[in-house]
Order: sequence, then structure tokens, then C-alpha cells
Amino acid sequence: MRWIWIDKFIEFESGRRAVAVKNVTLAEEHLHDHFPGFPVMPECLMIEAMAQTGGILVGQANDFQEKVVLAKISKAAFFDYVTPGDSLRIQVQIDTMSPEAACTSGRITRGDQTIAEIDLMFSHIDHNRAGKKFPEDNFIFTGTITSLLRDFTLSGGQTGSRGRESGG
Repeated sequence: MRWIWIDKFIEFESGRRAVAVKNVTLAEEHLHDHFPGFPVMPECLMIEAMAQTGGILVGQANDFQEKVVLAKISKAAFFDYVTPGDSLRIQVQIDTMSPEAACTSGRITRGDQTIAEIDLMFSHIDHNRAGKKFPEDNFIFTGTITSLLRDFTLSGGQTGSRGRESGG
């Protein structure tokens, strides 16, 4: 099963930057065990939300023709807890991009408060001579993942320029 850790895009500038939203609710199973009586979103899931936002941004820059995987967490600094009821903004920008890899930097905020700063490196598998080790089909950018960007576009957001907030 594939878990999606972002709810929607509210801004998307192709090849440059993206902003996604994650609304944290008690309906998420992991919060019942982490921690009993004091539910908080695990930091690793905040990194995954940033990786999904950044991965879609990097993949879309090349029209989803390559498989994009998280290769390195260059920086992950956390400044506060995230609890049910919080609405997070996941902001990511592409710092560098080559045929083999892309580096991104980002912030997760709640209102005006910075919750985390996360820098990631992604590898383009198809350009790194993955050969026959990986399936031919693009198992990274499935319909579930790319539907987030399609929903943004269908709601009036434009991937070529700064979009307006999209509906849920």
C-alpha cells in the first residue's frame, strides 16, 4: 500500500518550486500509537511529506519521464511538535538539477511558525544506468501520486506559474 503524506498542492511553479498542504487529523492510524495520550506526527513522516512534494516537483520538471527516488537527506532540523488539528504548509524549491540528480531545500510551517527545514537529494534512476534492476514502468509516479498535481491543475492551478489555492 502506498501512503500519501500531502493532501493537495496550493502552488506549483514547474521546475522551480511547489507548496503543498497536509492537514493532520486523529483519523490517521499512526497517531494512536505515537504517542498514546500525546499524539504527534513522527518526524520521519514530515520528511516523507517533503520528499513527496519535492519528488513530484522534480519529476514533473522532466514530464515524469524518469523515475525519481530519494537519495539523501542532506538536512533535517525540527523545531516543534505537530499534533492533530495542525495544518502544515510544505514548501520546496529546486536548488540544482542535472540529468543524474536534483537537490531541493524546503520548510514546513504551521501558520507563521517554522516546524522543520529539510534539504533533500533525489536521483534520476533512468539516467544513473539502473539497467535491468528496475522495472520498465514508472513505479514511482503512479496514478495516485500524479493525481495530486492533476487535481491542482483541474481546480484552476497552473503548473507553469504561481497557482491559486485549490479546493480540497
